[in-house]
Amino acid sequence: MRDITKKYTNGELTVVWKPKTCIHSTICFQGLPQVFNPNNRPWTNVEGASTKEIADQIDKCPSGALSYYYNDKPEAEKEVARETIVEVSLNGPLLVFGNITLKDSDGNETKKSKVTALCRCGASENKPYCDGKHQKIGFKG
Repeated sequence: MRDITKKYTNGELTVVWKPKTCIHSTICFQGLPQVFNPNNRPWTNVEGASTKEIADQIDKCPSGALSYYYNDKPEAEKEVARETIVEVSLNGPLLVFGNITLKDSDGNETKKSKVTALCRCGASENKPYCDGKHQKIGFKG
């Protein structure tokens, strides 16, 4: 899968979607279907709810595939002021909540905040990140 980033704005807020990072939890469209609808193109309608409702829903995204920034502030990674917690999701990825630095085998570092979903099934094509393949292969654990 190509590393694509899509942006949608309502003038006040810009929604950023990175499909390669998505683990297909469906939390986005189950919680705010008038904004996030996978049957529509584009699948995100930022006019469908208030800026606060959209930001609150995006904050629930377990993979970080959805993020946002306010247009009157520079686009930047938000540091999360909380401890780091690792949670094993049933039949899914390891979810790391909080600020982490991930170093790859070449020594390249990537800073992550909020939530990072790490592959636990071994089938992801975007390792070490989860890409939702655990659902396709029927991973149990």
